[in-house]
Amino acid sequence: MRSHVPESGITFVEANGLTFGCLVRGEGPLVLLFHGFPDTAHTWDHVLDDIAAAGYQAVAPFIRGYAPSGIPERDSDVLTQADDVIGLIDAFGAETATIVGHDWGASHVFAAAIRYPERIDKLVAVAIPHPASIKPSLSLAWSIRHFVSLRLPGAVDRFCADDFAAVDTYYERWSPTWDRPADETESAKNAYAAPGSANAALGYYRAAGLPPRWLLAKVTVPTLSFAGQDDPNLPVSAFESAARWYSGPYTNCALPGGHFVHRESPDAFRTKLLEFLG
Repeated sequence: MRSHVPESGITFVEANGLTFGCLVRGEGPLVLLFHGFPDTAHTWDHVLDDIAAAGYQAVAPFIRGYAPSGIPERDSDVLTQADDVIGLIDAFGAETATIVGHDWGASHVFAAAIRYPERIDKLVAVAIPHPASIKPSLSLAWSIRHFVSLRLPGAVDRFCADDFAAVDTYYERWSPTWDRPADETESAKNAYAAPGSANAALGYYRAAGLPPRWLLAKVTVPTLSFAGQDDPNLPVSAFESAARWYSGPYTNCALPGGHFVHRESPDAFRTKLLEFLG
């Protein structure tokens, strides 16, 4: 079993009743970037300095339960995710922020933008379309079968087995065309090696269910969406057809890559993101 190595260069803040460890760069209007599963705040390493150089404060928190952030007492549902976003905006002394999210991070930012639109300047969602636009199908059920398997008894032990081999399996399954660096998953495995972190990460799946009614509303803030052209989970057309769920300006950008498209097409992602930030 690997041992957790404490992160360095972390800024800690208190938000929504929990301690969050964050990667922080720059000063200016706040841009919050939320990672997904199985990942960490380091998924944004390639854009943090560029966002800061453009005149913003770029903050990438390790989401609730992911070391070095604190371990919550209960599983993290969608309302908690929305409140975490707002709590972090408050913690960094801002009235509003631009919010960026991938995977579970996209769940965070959609929930915050719909529930608290007055606190959000712009929204960037990566690899996940508006939650109300996702249509059930047999192919989708197979693609997201981990929503079932990660809730079953013994799931945490299976996830941790063989030095978290499941992390690599998910990357290979969800981004099948990516020739990813050998160390790409090391930060995630290190986070999960911290006591309680793997269980907390799977808690997002245990808390998942049908979207609450308030989440099935239109997004009113300007939104940029990214879709992977090779993502086996959702086709680009799912992001295009989601346009009706936005009453504010909405742009979808399809780039080469799968579920981790922001890492697979980093230069194009960076360019589009910085253009959107303005």
